[in-house]
Amino acid sequence: MANEQMRRPARALTIAGSDSGGGAGIQADLKTFQELGVYGMSALTAITAQNTTGVQAVYPLSAEAVVQQIRSVGSDIGVDALKTGMLFSSEIIAAVAEAIRSFGWTNVVVDPVMIAKGGAELLREEAVRALTDRLLPLAAVVTPNIPEAEKLAGMKISGQADKREAARRLAGFGARYVIVKGGHDPGEEAVDLLFDGRDFIEMAGPRIPTPNTHGTGCTFSAALAAGLASGLEVEAAARQAKAFIQAAIEDGIRIGSGHGPTNHWAYRLRASSAARNH
Repeated sequence: MANEQMRRPARALTIAGSDSGGGAGIQADLKTFQELGVYGMSALTAITAQNTTGVQAVYPLSAEAVVQQIRSVGSDIGVDALKTGMLFSSEIIAAVAEAIRSFGWTNVVVDPVMIAKGGAELLREEAVRALTDRLLPLAAVVTPNIPEAEKLAGMKISGQADKREAARRLAGFGARYVIVKGGHDPGEEAVDLLFDGRDFIEMAGPRIPTPNTHGTGCTFSAALAAGLASGLEVEAAARQAKAFIQAAIEDGIRIGSGHGPTNHWAYRLRASSAARNH
C-alpha cells in the first residue's frame, strides 16, 4: 500500500483555453502544476492564436467536446483539485458546471477569465450570468482581479473597503472563499484579499515594475489548485500561490515584444538554492 501511495501523485485538472504563446491558459497551468509536483491534466475550451502582443483569434470548442475531455480524465485518472480558466460561453460554463457536479468534485478554483492583457474579450457578455449562477456555487475559491471583481459584483472598486464589499458580494453567489487579487492596486504593494465568508486576510507583496506579467492570473489560480490537490488548506494554498507568482514576476524572463510571460520555474529554483545554502 505504501508503495502504491508513493507512485500516485496529487492530480490537478485545468479546464481552460490554450495559449499558443505559452504564457497563459493551459500551458501556464500545466507548467505550474509540474513545478509544484502535481500531475497535470487538461480539458481545452478554446484554441487561441496569441503572442505577447495580444490575442489574434479565438476558436472555441463545442460544449460536448469540453465535457468529453473532462469525463475521460475524471473516469480514469481521477482529480484531486481543478481550476477553470477561459470558458468563453454560457453553453460551455453550463456544461462544465454539470460535469463538475456529476463527479462531486469540491476542490474547485474558478479563475473568471474575462479580458486578456491586450484587451481582447475572452468571456462573452451573456456568459457572466452563467458564471455567477452555475459555476460560483460549486467553487471552493474564486480568484478575480479587480476589473473582474467589479464586473461580477456590479460595483466600482477604488480601495480596500470596496474590495471587501466586492468579496462579500461574490461570496453571496456561493463561493466558499474569495480572493480579490491586488495586481491592479495603486501604490508599491499588491495586496490580495482572502475572504472566508467571515474574516478577511491580506496577503501583500511588493509591486514589480515589469511588462512581463502575461498569465499571472492563470498561474496564480493553477498554483492554488496545485496546493489544494496536495492537501493544503485554502489559506496555506493561497499563500503558496502568492509566493509562487511573486517569484515568477520578480525573476522575470524576456520573451516577445509585448507583455511577456512570467518565469514559471523561479519558485522551484529559489527553493533549490535555499536548500543548497542551508
